[in-house]
Amino acid sequence: MKLSIERATLLRAVSQAQSVVERRNTIPILANVLIEAEGDTVSFRATDLDIEVVDKAPAQVERAGATTVSAVTLHEIVRKLPDGALVSLTEDSTAARLTIEAGRSSFQLATLPREDFPVMASTDYAANFSAKAPELRRLFDKSKFAISTEETRYYLNGVYFHIAEGDNGKVLRAVATDGHRLARIDSALPDGAQDMPGVIVPRKTVGELRKLLDDDDAQIAVSVSETKIRFATPEITLTSKVIDGTFPDYTRVIPSGNTRRMEVDAGDFAKAVDLVATVSSERSRAVKMSLDEDRLVLSVNAPDSGNAEAELVVAYADEKLEIGFNAKYLLEIASQVDRENAVFMFSSPAEPTLMREGNDDSAIYVVMPMRV
Repeated sequence: MKLSIERATLLRAVSQAQSVVERRNTIPILANVLIEAEGDTVSFRATDLDIEVVDKAPAQVERAGATTVSAVTLHEIVRKLPDGALVSLTEDSTAARLTIEAGRSSFQLATLPREDFPVMASTDYAANFSAKAPELRRLFDKSKFAISTEETRYYLNGVYFHIAEGDNGKVLRAVATDGHRLARIDSALPDGAQDMPGVIVPRKTVGELRKLLDDDDAQIAVSVSETKIRFATPEITLTSKVIDGTFPDYTRVIPSGNTRRMEVDAGDFAKAVDLVATVSSERSRAVKMSLDEDRLVLSVNAPDSGNAEAELVVAYADEKLEIGFNAKYLLEIASQVDRENAVFMFSSPAEPTLMREGNDDSAIYVVMPMRV
């Protein structure tokens, strides 16, 4: 194998691949990236056995071939090469070495046979559809903060991606919860998605997927089966196993009878919560919300370090209410609001609170209160 490729193109391709590779693994080949050159294209494939990413890039291929080298080492070398450099990769199969040359710099990396590299088995997908990158980005970005990190509740360690019944028919929906807060985001149902099985997309996959969704003009080809999900652009294909578990019936925890309504400027609210939470070293410190007519007082009482209070003008016309929340949860939910105003719907100090963006029901959040 022998090829030449621009440094910027190579860096982008290798960056995506090396981020999938697990730093600690007992199988040496899993630390490597599989490089395959043919025609005028080179592809870089990496896997941790649960996720596989393939990144294709244009290159001047003098001799077709394939080999595997350390993904992290290759990435570090390319990252440190000068901008605009033309990088040549030459494989010496007899010496089991890959030579990397750019300008006056030269590196030789140990290789492992491409035959040892595990390629994720192809599968028949139950649904194949296309979605715009901004729509998928919104679904996953707005829900991922609520993914549970508790490994024992593995079925909550991802985003539940499924078809659901919305107010005006079927929608594409993303839901995440850790038992303390919940995010439910809806988007229009794309053509071809009607038969999509509901799947739980793992946390790591959600993180890797974000890199495919930066281009607002990109169309993402999505394929879903009971066991796998695949997202593809012309350059990058990300395939992932889904979590083998049953996502709980989240509709039971979304309150429907909350009648006390507060509307507040989302930016001002987030700043005030952040401000009063400063006096506490504990990130989970409760923030007390005291509501009276058109007035909200946010307060934190930390006996070891002091207390703080901030007042906001809000739209609220119901009876007085005092309720407490984890400051971190409030901040994370407030930061999701794209519109100017956030609407909170309360029931009582012990019942879950619902939050949405203005009158838009396509993104709703639920947060459990704390005792204060």
